[in-house]
Amino acid sequence: MTRSLDLLTTAMVPVVWGTTYIVTTEMLPDGFPITVAMLRALPAGLLLLLIARQLPPLRWVPKVLVLGALNISIFLTLLFVAAYRLPGGLAATLTAIQPLMVLVFSRILLGALIQPAGVAAALAGIVGVGLLVLGPEAFPDPIGIAAALGAALSMAAGNVLASRWQPSVSPLTFTGWQLTAGGMLLLPLALLIEPDFPVPDPANLAGLIWLGLIGGALAYVFWFRGIARLGPPTVTAFSFLSPLSAVVLGWAVLGQALTPLQGLGAFIILTSVWFGQRAGRRATATANAKGATA
Repeated sequence: MTRSLDLLTTAMVPVVWGTTYIVTTEMLPDGFPITVAMLRALPAGLLLLLIARQLPPLRWVPKVLVLGALNISIFLTLLFVAAYRLPGGLAATLTAIQPLMVLVFSRILLGALIQPAGVAAALAGIVGVGLLVLGPEAFPDPIGIAAALGAALSMAAGNVLASRWQPSVSPLTFTGWQLTAGGMLLLPLALLIEPDFPVPDPANLAGLIWLGLIGGALAYVFWFRGIARLGPPTVTAFSFLSPLSAVVLGWAVLGQALTPLQGLGAFIILTSVWFGQRAGRRATATANAKGATA
């Protein structure tokens, strides 16, 4: 029952993250990826620190800074750059390579075997995302493409390292450390590079609160808890649900049409998630067994 609950709460995270694109395009000012990333991370991190009332020990500070950079600073900034420069479908498809990268990093850093079923599920998920979101407007932009691929690489490495570097603290505390570190790393860059960020209006504030509190603080707590309990390969298999959520929201909120081809893509995504988390469970069990005998 505990594993089922962990799977459910972890799977809900990319569903929530699927709201990022519509919130960014409909509620936030255009062209400020660093500032938006900072405002998503830093207030949420400080709130979690206030709740946890526990700072990282000095010996943990370098690791927290690395994790904060990979999982928060670099990932969020590149994600927003890709969202600004690419159609949402193309950005979602490129970042969907993250589960494949996690399999490779898990093999290198955790000793997890690369399961053929996991690779097949990840490739099927990428195909499903492509069918779901790609359209004729998906023209290439080199900077946007590089940003999307960089975001996937950064998050994949950060997720695996977060599994390897597990401190003896609650997921809420660990998340607060990473969000705060990532936000602090972005703060001087935002002030230096994007000093003209406008004063937020009510819609901007609502979007930032949603992205920071729900899509940031709450979502990351469950995500890192899932990584600790289920392992990176299992958790990142759920990331394909993010573009699926974004498309459903576009249909429900913006009145965007859904085609039979998109329905096929959605079915492939759900199937790949199911097979991917099962393959991830076997890979994590192998890594844990190897660690116990080492």
